[in-house]
Amino acid sequence: MSGLVQRRRPVGTAARRRRLLAHAVWLAVTVAVTGCAANTDGGPRAEIVVTTNILGDVVNELTGDVARVTTLMKPNADPHSFEISAQAAAHLADADLVISNGLGLEAGVEQHLEAAAAQGAPRFVAGNRIDALSYAGEASGPDPHFWTDPARMLDVIDALEERLLEIDAIDAAAVTQNAADYRAELKVLETEMTAAFAEIPDDRRALVTNHHVFGYLAKRFDFEVIGAAIPGGTTLASPSAADLAELTDAIEKHGVPAIFAESSQPDRLMQVLSSEAGIEVDVIELFTESLTAPGDAADSYLAMMRENTDRITTGLTP
Repeated sequence: MSGLVQRRRPVGTAARRRRLLAHAVWLAVTVAVTGCAANTDGGPRAEIVVTTNILGDVVNELTGDVARVTTLMKPNADPHSFEISAQAAAHLADADLVISNGLGLEAGVEQHLEAAAAQGAPRFVAGNRIDALSYAGEASGPDPHFWTDPARMLDVIDALEERLLEIDAIDAAAVTQNAADYRAELKVLETEMTAAFAEIPDDRRALVTNHHVFGYLAKRFDFEVIGAAIPGGTTLASPSAADLAELTDAIEKHGVPAIFAESSQPDRLMQVLSSEAGIEVDVIELFTESLTAPGDAADSYLAMMRENTDRITTGLTP
């Protein structure tokens, strides 16, 4: 329960007025608000704030209409570099629960999360509830991209359900049922991914990306990550000529047919890498770090994972 501060709140008339006022402020200062249906019993609902839109989608699946969920990160954003306004940061402390990815992912927001926790805002850090991997190669530190492995997400769901049930204004029965339903969907997803990736020949199971994002997926589904255009776990770094030359050699050695670029980042580096390799290599866009806008190809966690599975399988299969 590292980093977790529990706080009980009154549910009387005064508390209800504070919750309604807090909700009005959130609508004005945050970047995305979802889950706004009325609570079924007419009582106050829990106010939950989530940093990334991937986790925001998952939290909405678990809470349904029994909590008001505010997601700070807009669609198609980069979690490594997104920031929030000072007004939004000031109101983090009003939340019943603040949920973040952790493991160094939300570098631009972490100071605000720590400040809110110091003021008593309860925190749930998903990365603290999984068996974290270290980055491969020269990148250092824990890898925060655990959501690329649906089994790791199951671990997050288990811990998150337990934490949500500790909130006074939560409908425990609804959350329990929603969590069970979502676990079933995740298990179906993992089965589908296993079957799809099994179609890729052993000699073509090599991944090259714009930065290190597929460590968990590679371990779960038996891929080899041979390198990244940016040799690190964040999009904020820049590759050197030597980095690109080394990766070009690895692409040639492994006969890589496709390299993958994150949709929230320009693929210029990947296109340069493709031309520098001197071989025919496709550059394929994936949705690995952010959901898209509603109605687009990756507007939920499950949709994102299925779309990426299809694109990886298509790109690497002869």
